[in-house]
Amino acid sequence: MSTELLAPLDLAFWHLESVGHPMHLGALAFFAPAPGGRSGDGVLDLLATRAAAIRRLRMRVRDVLLPVGGARWTVAKDFDVRRHVHHVRLPDGDFATEAAGIAGELMERPLERGLPPWEMYLLTGESGGPFAVLVKLHHALADGMRAVAIGAGIFDQIADARTVGVKRARTVPPRPWFTGPSQVAGFARGRMEELGRALGVGASVVRASRLDPRGMTALTAGSSGTRRLGTAVLDLEDVQRVRRAVGGTANDVLLAVVAGGLRRWLDERGEQLPAADPRALVPVSQRRPGSPPGSGNKFSAYLLELPVSDPDPRSRLDAVRTAMNRNKAAGPSRGAGALAVLADQLPPLAHRFGAPLAGGAARMLFDVLVTSVPLPRSALSLGGCPLREVYPMAPLARGQSLAIAMSTYDGRVHVGLVADAKALPDLDRLARNLGEELVELLDLTRDASLDIPAR
Repeated sequence: MSTELLAPLDLAFWHLESVGHPMHLGALAFFAPAPGGRSGDGVLDLLATRAAAIRRLRMRVRDVLLPVGGARWTVAKDFDVRRHVHHVRLPDGDFATEAAGIAGELMERPLERGLPPWEMYLLTGESGGPFAVLVKLHHALADGMRAVAIGAGIFDQIADARTVGVKRARTVPPRPWFTGPSQVAGFARGRMEELGRALGVGASVVRASRLDPRGMTALTAGSSGTRRLGTAVLDLEDVQRVRRAVGGTANDVLLAVVAGGLRRWLDERGEQLPAADPRALVPVSQRRPGSPPGSGNKFSAYLLELPVSDPDPRSRLDAVRTAMNRNKAAGPSRGAGALAVLADQLPPLAHRFGAPLAGGAARMLFDVLVTSVPLPRSALSLGGCPLREVYPMAPLARGQSLAIAMSTYDGRVHVGLVADAKALPDLDRLARNLGEELVELLDLTRDASLDIPAR
């Protein structure tokens, strides 16, 4: 893969970025020290070596003449992994708190666009103690699933197998300059079909948009350009117990937990409920199994009104399940959530000039992003040090103050909350409210006939 055009959705993310709204994904991973394990410098060297072996991380973006407005991934011939992998020594104190604090600050900084768009930070405290790794990948480089596939190359189990990030993308044979009448007709027919699909999706997005957003003001406050990271850990078995009791999916339960957590948070703040329930954008992967790392972003999204105004936790869960079933029946190409599908239908020039304008329209579409990022099910380690916790982080859209990402690992759901630091200075309170909401849901759905034991 020496060169490769950016897919339309990748190009949209590349041009959506601004200084106050960097478009990178992230993950903060905590590792336990291993007996006789590597020192901080040893882990840093290991990170650098493994990152340098992931071919996708050597690619940078370059503009092209054709197609007009397009860009291409090219191998950075002057690639130096040490410009991307850094070591930060944290002050004494609670390591997890200090690491989350510095991770929020590091997430504020946009990636340097002339370089391959990624960074890794090794965060260490006292010698021989636990350490953390912060990974930043530009959204143009990968969606959530592909980010996991690329970033997983640093782990012992995957780096040793040498199966992640080294596959070559399938090349597309060049088109001839001269074509016959049948090829011209086929090309025109294909463009008309694409235009028809784009118009249908676009009309659906417009119909679902709100010209007068009246959601939670805390979630749509003016941007300060600052970032804060909050974390929460939910027991996966508790989530599954609730699911088994009421039906639906584990993701339905987690979305209901988010709705209830937001309601609790508003109540503790002494704020009134919003005139309209906040809208959540729930991404849905459309990536096919086995697709190569260079295949670009592949997702759409569902739009969900979080039932924050409903005082009954069980009723909130029922409302979420009903709404998600309706979304799945309609498909991911309808509603404001289909904006990603629409972006995939537009030509490069439209992204170059339209993305900055479209970025400002996010507030009319949704109030908060809630996404799930799948992780490998097997135990992972780095230099023999076991991975204990991993918190995914999603970017903030312009005009929004909170993004929530969740990953399941080692029997627990790790929740990463990224917020505008000035708009949500009490993010830790919201993180705590999520755990309290799950406990209440578990209590409400517990029944002797369901064999759900007390905790």
